[in-house]
Amino acid sequence: MPIAPDVSLAEGVKIYQPDLVNLYGCTIGRDTRIGAFVEIQKNAIIGARCKISSHTFICEGVEIEDEVFIGHGVMFINDLYPRATTDEGNLQTEKDWKVAKTLVKRRASIGSNATILGGVTVGENALVGAGAIVTRDVQDYAIVAGSPARIIGDTRERVHR
Repeated sequence: MPIAPDVSLAEGVKIYQPDLVNLYGCTIGRDTRIGAFVEIQKNAIIGARCKISSHTFICEGVEIEDEVFIGHGVMFINDLYPRATTDEGNLQTEKDWKVAKTLVKRRASIGSNATILGGVTVGENALVGAGAIVTRDVQDYAIVAGSPARIIGDTRERVHR
């Protein structure tokens, strides 16, 4: 089943192609929209009125607050020291690594194909440019872009039309 029975879906959640997602053990807030080919893993939390675009991967340990936009193909990472095996050569299990938690605050926007490393916070109303690689915290209202992402502006200075 693409949507496991242990997923908590609030009222008004819209999953446009339920057969083309992989959701398990996660919580999705009310009126959130989820595109095709999205995976949201266990213990991930998505707030209310968010938009999660297609081909996005949201791993365990990610919390996304209300009214957040996630563009196409955004990748979250939760392991700061990824390895396939232990020092002894055995395949790693969950007990062999620690989840690096990530927080995306209210009304932030993350552009398509951005990568968000584990353990960072993306601030309220922040904007992460398409293709950016976020390796450290993003301040509230900051506009960041590049690899690694650097501040290039402030969302409070935008002209609203």
